[in-house]
Amino acid sequence: MRVPPRPARRTVLACGLAVALLTGASAAHAEPRPDRARTGSLVLVGGALKENNTQVYGEIIKRAGGPTARIGVITAASVPESQDPNADDPDLCSNSACNGAYYAGLFERHGAADAQWIPVDVDHVADADSDAVVAQVESMTGFFFGGGDQYRYVTTLLRGDRHQDSKVLAAIRAKLARGAVVAGSSAGAQIASGPDMVTGGESYEALRDGSAPGYFEDPTRLGYLPRGGFGFLRSGLVDTHTGAYGREGRALRLASDTGHDRVYALEENTALVVDRPGTDREHVTVLGPNGVAVLDLRDARAHDSAHGWVLRRARYSYLTDGDQYDARTWTPRVAPGKQLLNPAVATPVPANDDVFSSASNPDGTAYSFRTTARALASTRTQDRATATTFESGPGFAVTFTKAPGFAAFTDDGTTARTLVSLRIDIAPRR
Repeated sequence: MRVPPRPARRTVLACGLAVALLTGASAAHAEPRPDRARTGSLVLVGGALKENNTQVYGEIIKRAGGPTARIGVITAASVPESQDPNADDPDLCSNSACNGAYYAGLFERHGAADAQWIPVDVDHVADADSDAVVAQVESMTGFFFGGGDQYRYVTTLLRGDRHQDSKVLAAIRAKLARGAVVAGSSAGAQIASGPDMVTGGESYEALRDGSAPGYFEDPTRLGYLPRGGFGFLRSGLVDTHTGAYGREGRALRLASDTGHDRVYALEENTALVVDRPGTDREHVTVLGPNGVAVLDLRDARAHDSAHGWVLRRARYSYLTDGDQYDARTWTPRVAPGKQLLNPAVATPVPANDDVFSSASNPDGTAYSFRTTARALASTRTQDRATATTFESGPGFAVTFTKAPGFAAFTDDGTTARTLVSLRIDIAPRR
């Protein structure tokens, strides 16, 4: 089976969490109390959603009606057929129509009654205002936005400098408000962002140079759209492929530069399920094998020093399968079955000279930031550890600290799994 290629490292952002927490909360799939006005839900995946991830596909289908689910697949973030040199090869093609058929087939194999491609892409922008396509949208009970480049979603489904909805997007927004599920992976998750949606960038260049509004040819430059994406999720910024591509640094820099207190940093093949999206009572659940980092900048302070950018007192929480989070109260609820970790490791935290998994490092590894955080949580000999960037001139040091309010949880008695409120400081080093 052809799998859409993994996107380049150019993608968007996520953030934030709180210190307070409760353990033994309701099970991961328990439904939160409904709002007075019915709203739908979001299922946002950090990219690289595997074909056999029955947990995430099943959640989307369940929320779309189970055996009666009808899923509309939107892949306008992909290149159109006219730009795909392999458009005629079903095993090599990677374009909006080809990828739309791929995802539609996957949803039907996972149990949806029907799944259809919504035929809108950069070659067919006018179809986003087609009454026939709107009628197709109206017949769906759920929607899935595929990966690629989130800026293509902006140019196909939004109109003008004020980012007004096309008819198709307005219909999807109305369906969400009436109870439909809207899901997406990679760019399809990022486009759910509100103001200041990231458009590209790497962590080191973000720390060194800062952010700027716009979309840049240089994929390492941290850019963002002030008007953002579709605004389905309102309680924080969003980033994807975070641990795999080392995007924690750019997420912190963008949030700090744009005045946001929270980022949801989504990891691959794992979903952030959002109930009551767009309200002041957003409630999230994590589903999947990796996790979601919540970056909390409420007490953080940033400034430019003579040697480079400095960030103090940010907080990093890493939520894993079954954990929940109340955005209004900044409260994580650790899943039943996880217990407080009693650190037993006596060895020091391993040295880490590539904390953001630099694309410039041929020997780099993914999830480097998370690895150091968990190693510190697991050791009883250290309350602080420092990791550095692969790049220098200047380089940056990231200090992880078990400050008051920190806690770690385990599901096997020995391994740190969920982390809550680890302090993060970033400073230049010469």
